[in-house]
Amino acid sequence: MPAIPDRATLTRQLRTHPRFADLGADELTPMAVKGLAHEHLRVGQRGWVLRVPKQSQFAFGAQDNLTYQAACFERVSASGHAPRLAAVLTPSEELPMGALVVEEIVGRPPRLPDDLPALAAAMARVHHLPVPSPMDRPPLADHSDPVAGAMAEITAQAEYLDAADLDPAAREELEAELDWARAFAARVEGAAQPIRLVLTDTHPGNFLITDDGKAVIVDLEKALYGSPGTDLAHATLYSSTTWDPDTYADLSLDALGGYYSHYLEAVGPELAQQLRPWLVPLRRITFLRALTWCVMWSVEHRRAARTDAAGHGRDWSADNTDPALIAHVADRVAEYLRPETLRRMRAEWLAAPGLAAEIGD
Repeated sequence: MPAIPDRATLTRQLRTHPRFADLGADELTPMAVKGLAHEHLRVGQRGWVLRVPKQSQFAFGAQDNLTYQAACFERVSASGHAPRLAAVLTPSEELPMGALVVEEIVGRPPRLPDDLPALAAAMARVHHLPVPSPMDRPPLADHSDPVAGAMAEITAQAEYLDAADLDPAAREELEAELDWARAFAARVEGAAQPIRLVLTDTHPGNFLITDDGKAVIVDLEKALYGSPGTDLAHATLYSSTTWDPDTYADLSLDALGGYYSHYLEAVGPELAQQLRPWLVPLRRITFLRALTWCVMWSVEHRRAARTDAAGHGRDWSADNTDPALIAHVADRVAEYLRPETLRRMRAEWLAAPGLAAEIGD
């Protein structure tokens, strides 16, 4: 993974863009590091943030990664619930992964469950954006079969199961979920469901709540065309609401039911009717995607850093990230891969008639 350039280099690179030609030597200020894939620097008092990739979570090359992320911000910001894109700094020798400049959103982390309606409203606005024809959807991924798209990711991540040294009881729970997911995917292959622009990585820590109560997603790199049910699930799964200390919450079934009801009312009866049969199974699929990511990370972060001056691929090595952040992620991953946690989450799918009656059929 290429090293993040120092501030002097970043300042020099940012000055090459006409909008920032007058940037002062001390205007870039590092922001708190909360994620594994980017560094963020505030651009003085100008209302912009410099977003510098450390890697591509889709394992893209540097330019493709930057193009993809720029498209995410351009398309999702049309909803009014994502930062606007100001500039793209193409990859170069001094800036191997390139960078984006995006609008700085001033706000606070969501407070759960109180801000669940705001999250639901934001996702409803994004999901109501016009969907381009398939030929116009690139560079964003097109999961025209959302279950198959998720299963491809789950299958790749599940290849790490043998190397992960899991508790045997946890491995048994995961294998049972994988068996269910494979059978479900085969059963619904080709079945029609609504396709919309979706955010994909909607854990609450990726949002800020502005002074007027609007939820804005600020960490945006995985948008694609797929199922709204994935967004709704990822925002409220136990592995998402307990990931970030600033948004930590263990949601009740009543809170989940209210959240889904708010969303379904916001999108209107036609889309709500089309989505309802998919919402509960997509919670289960999305949680399995999160769990198998944890399995993958538990293996990959122990490996030595891989250097690629061209910025290709992804690299989860702990050598690349602040030890405190690695310790936090390791703690969360260990929690989600505990047999007790897995049994609890499986019970939600298998014995939650209140939620299923509220949002599914």
